[in-house]
Amino acid sequence: MAYPGSKGWYVKQLKENGILQHPIDRKKLELYKTSELRRLYFDKVAKKEQP
Repeated sequence: MAYPGSKGWYVKQLKENGILQHPIDRKKLELYKTSELRRLYFDKVAKKEQP
């Protein structure tokens, strides 16, 4: 179980929304720091969920 806001939670949320690799570097998400994953999450996923 990943806690909300943890690195594992961001990886899980991104993968559930179809983002399996970093959009620029094409590396696995697990290789990035939490801050980079958080930025990706808010750029790609959170904006899509807002009405």
